[in-house]
Amino acid sequence: MEHKLAEDQNGGHLLVACLKNLGAKHAFGVPGESYLAALDGLFDTKENLPFIGSRNEGGGAYMAEAYGKLTGTPGICFVTRGPGATNASIGVHSAMQASTPMLLFIGQVGAELRDREAFQEVDYRAFFSPIAKWAVEINDADRIPEIVSRAWSTAMSGRPGPVVISLPEDMLSAPVTAAACGPIKIAEPAPTIDQISEIGEKLDAAKAPLVIVGGSGWTAQGKADLRNFVEGQGIPCVTAFRYLDLLDNNSPSFAGHAGVGMAASVRNLIDKSDLILAINIRFGEMTTDAYTLFDTPKMKQVLIHSHLGAEELNKIYQADVPLVSGPNQMVAGLNSLAVKPRWADFCQTARADFKAGIIVPAQPSPVDMGVVTQILQDKLDDDAILTNGAGNFAIWLSKHFLFGENQRLLAPQSGAMGYGVPAAVAAKVLDRGRQVVCVAGDGDFQMNCQELGTALQMDAQPIILIVNNGSYGTIRMHQERDFPHRVSGTEIINPDFSALARSYGFHGERVETTAEFADAFDRALASKTGAVLDLNVAVEAITPLKTLTQFQS
Repeated sequence: MEHKLAEDQNGGHLLVACLKNLGAKHAFGVPGESYLAALDGLFDTKENLPFIGSRNEGGGAYMAEAYGKLTGTPGICFVTRGPGATNASIGVHSAMQASTPMLLFIGQVGAELRDREAFQEVDYRAFFSPIAKWAVEINDADRIPEIVSRAWSTAMSGRPGPVVISLPEDMLSAPVTAAACGPIKIAEPAPTIDQISEIGEKLDAAKAPLVIVGGSGWTAQGKADLRNFVEGQGIPCVTAFRYLDLLDNNSPSFAGHAGVGMAASVRNLIDKSDLILAINIRFGEMTTDAYTLFDTPKMKQVLIHSHLGAEELNKIYQADVPLVSGPNQMVAGLNSLAVKPRWADFCQTARADFKAGIIVPAQPSPVDMGVVTQILQDKLDDDAILTNGAGNFAIWLSKHFLFGENQRLLAPQSGAMGYGVPAAVAAKVLDRGRQVVCVAGDGDFQMNCQELGTALQMDAQPIILIVNNGSYGTIRMHQERDFPHRVSGTEIINPDFSALARSYGFHGERVETTAEFADAFDRALASKTGAVLDLNVAVEAITPLKTLTQFQS
């Protein structure tokens, strides 16, 4: 049912009505006096479009980005002008790099104050244009339906991404005559019959084909079609950075993760391949190992590259078959090809190499994260959602946890610290009955630990595992490699995280040894208030396969 406006309502109410009609179900952010009229509009939608107040605008933006990942529709975030907007920019950048649909609404000073460097005034079109698909300011309240519907479409069309909308205070309070916009349909481009036929011909000539998948916009059916294609044809498949959950990691075709700290098995697999079928990836730095894996601009492999956005085709690597297609339409088309499994040996070798690479030795640490990861593997539901921020700790999810068909990973392709906690809160807001586990470093956790307050207030409390080694681990690792024994700025003195958790209404425990973890995690799973487990991890165990001492030598 469409949200109707009373005759005396204003631009802020019209904005909320448009969002509701477009399909928005939640909004995140920090309230501000610069958009009071919109907040007043949200008062009337508490039941079907609630406003979830975060403790920091960066946390709210992360929540919106995670929501966009989970739903495939734009995550909504509202923030106030100036520092509110600049705080939120980290979420916008994360959404841009991860191709996540998102709308950031920013309160702005009124027209009478513009261009005077008024209190908290920023030109948001200039500020956000480099990291958003579109940045716009609405100066006429009756144009709200036009611009908001365009913003929604822009966020979801082509390569998905964030759109930033500036809302002058006087515009929001102005009376309106325009009607709220209705729902809109988003078209997903599809490959032509001729293009699928050409792909079939290229595959017929290949001796060692490899599929690389990534990006946003995948549906459950699309993921099922992907699995049917790679398994039916017997082709190995690797996922791009942070997209491990696109293919069941237990599939005989799954061969690893083309991401940061790329496994040798994946590098070797790419090097041995003679055809790359790249579906919905943008060939970023991590997926290409800093652009060292492929020759530019023409790689030695035959390249078939499909993407939602035409701008991504031939951007870095010249494709032999470039085609604009959504991922779901692409894999549906590929399944029309005759099944000719000719690469069984190549695929089996790739799978065996991957499985050998995820085996890790015992870790030199009171709490062994290899054992912890296996316990998570055994105890989590088959539809659990896992989140992480940035740091060396993330390797345990990106290389050593096997994501099942219905499990999800929420992680920042931008490498932004502090993402995991707010993402986990957003996941719980979306589905309180689903297991949500955040794996965070101690430094990473403290970037947004205040969002435990949001979790408490919304009764959306996840389980958080803090890999606590008293260090900014990634930087320390690089520091010891380049300047051994000269520790500068990377040591952290931490508070009592379990006490902090309890102060926010969570169950909190310090886990001192590996033997204590399984029972502690069972208590976390049983807790009705979420849980924070502070894991005693030695900085010596800086990576799964190489110790701190080894980096120093």
